[in-house]
Amino acid sequence: MKKFLTVLLVAISFASFMGCSKRNTKQFVIGLDDAFPPLGFRDENNEIVGYDVDLAREVALRLGKEFVAQPINWSAKEQELATGRIDCIWSGFTMTPERLEAMAFTKPYLNNAQVVVVKKGSNVKTLADLSGKIVGVQSESSAQDAINDAPEFKESLKKIIEFSENVTALNDLEIGNVDAVVLDLVVADYMITQGDKPLVILEESLAPEQYGIGFAKNNTELRDKVQKILEEMEADGTVAQISNSWFGKNLSVIGK
Repeated sequence: MKKFLTVLLVAISFASFMGCSKRNTKQFVIGLDDAFPPLGFRDENNEIVGYDVDLAREVALRLGKEFVAQPINWSAKEQELATGRIDCIWSGFTMTPERLEAMAFTKPYLNNAQVVVVKKGSNVKTLADLSGKIVGVQSESSAQDAINDAPEFKESLKKIIEFSENVTALNDLEIGNVDAVVLDLVVADYMITQGDKPLVILEESLAPEQYGIGFAKNNTELRDKVQKILEEMEADGTVAQISNSWFGKNLSVIGK
């Protein structure tokens, strides 16, 4: 019986491996946060859209693969990549020293910064004004990392409330449950502008950063193919066209 079970488990493992291999040869699967406008989010038809999604879809086409946008639990993104469920993390993914050590990244494709958003008319004008205030942040995000990397700023806060997504955090800011929200500049600017929200971004930011696409450490072959295609898309004007459709201008730093 034990021998039979062993053989069965080996067969299942082999079948699973083959299934993953088959998927990898025919699909290009990106892991993303589907509540992260304008990079990746759900529209009124519940379809996943966004700047990163459009870029990745075109990359998949040029790779000759089926494009799949796979929403993931952002707090478990590294595990999703390690298990092979996704080919890469492509979702406004900040390139930090720790992540660069653990993964194979493309070169940067967008510049960003971690900024503070407050309600219009708020008496908070600088980071120092947040002393004794309640600040919201997305759990396991680069914004949370930026707060943790600024210990004096963090200690000055009354409380930090973690949210599963930025949309909820900004809604809580509007109704007064928090005094400010720390999040990505690209996201904050888009959500405030498109949603016509009574919010403003402080001029003083916490941390400048860059977005890249993260692959498993040993998957440099696919990483290099994607990088080459992105540079080709930049050269032929495809990236500029996609950026203009989302931002009204070309924000790309590919090849720059």
